[in-house]
Amino acid sequence: MPEVLTLPGLVDVHVHLREPGQTDKEDFTSGTRAALAGGFTTLCDMPNNAEPITTPERLKAKVALAKTKTACDIGFHYGSLGDNLETFNEAAKYSVGLKVYLNNTTGGYTLDPARLKEIYAAWPREQVVLLHTEEDTIDIAIESLEGLDRPVHVCHMPSREMLQKIIAAKQKGIPVTCGVTPHHMFLTENDRNRLGVYGMMKPPLKTQADQDFLWEHLDDIDIFESDHAPHTRADKKAGAFGVPNLDTTLPLLLKARAEGKVTLSQIVEKCYAKPNELFGLKGDDTTYVEVTMKPYVIRNADLQTKCGWSPFDGVEVPGRVSKVVLRGQTVYENGQFPTEPAGTILAPFS
Repeated sequence: MPEVLTLPGLVDVHVHLREPGQTDKEDFTSGTRAALAGGFTTLCDMPNNAEPITTPERLKAKVALAKTKTACDIGFHYGSLGDNLETFNEAAKYSVGLKVYLNNTTGGYTLDPARLKEIYAAWPREQVVLLHTEEDTIDIAIESLEGLDRPVHVCHMPSREMLQKIIAAKQKGIPVTCGVTPHHMFLTENDRNRLGVYGMMKPPLKTQADQDFLWEHLDDIDIFESDHAPHTRADKKAGAFGVPNLDTTLPLLLKARAEGKVTLSQIVEKCYAKPNELFGLKGDDTTYVEVTMKPYVIRNADLQTKCGWSPFDGVEVPGRVSKVVLRGQTVYENGQFPTEPAGTILAPFS
């Protein structure tokens, strides 16, 4: 009999489930099912929908839409272009964090970095401000935080240059954390020709030296986050940025474990304990994941994500999720979902 690992229900604070507005790519049901199939029982969804979630009314409507559809627990991040600061206190009651974009990405709504310090000060201090920032904006992202006692999280941190600056900021006592994605940890710019449009994302893939530096400094990286960003094949061929990751993140991390790059305790720390701590979430002893350690090959046809493709198609991994129990109820088992959607909406600061 193959070994079976039992893990707590994992937490992914960075996903794009595309609903409302782009349900040809993903929706709350398909995305949360992909999460369960990948061992994640808690998600936090980003605000760059087709109509950005930058008003409390849109946020509440999104919450209402998700309530009857989500197969796992889910919370929502609010968004800002710097013109809605008066809504922050109300929006924070229904959200997990605030996401702002300092570089162009899907949705195309980019904040003027000059507004960042004002946003840092205005968002309720007990909640995290999450940043899409790249090499050309990381300095102002950190400088704007100096002197403010407020948590900031750098999403999908891809490179040696950025991690070195985050390490230096932490050493100064600046309250900044960071996360890394599967695509930056398992793919490099050398994979672009092979993957073509399916290797396009923001931030882009970096060098092998960058990736090696991230693995060598894993203790300086706070969390693993999928940045699950599904698109249809047609949208990818038209130049859309982003890749799906919910089905495959944990199997890839277990592959890295087999290669000696990460320990099981580090996976649990960065996919469960630390995300819960940073975002005010709580684990549950009656929620857990079983992983059957039997090698298999990731195949597009086996994915739960609606987009139906992965940049990791064809990669052999050492195990896959075989069962997920959510608050004592089996919600996923061997590719099947035996219950109606059983997820709840998270608003930890309401």
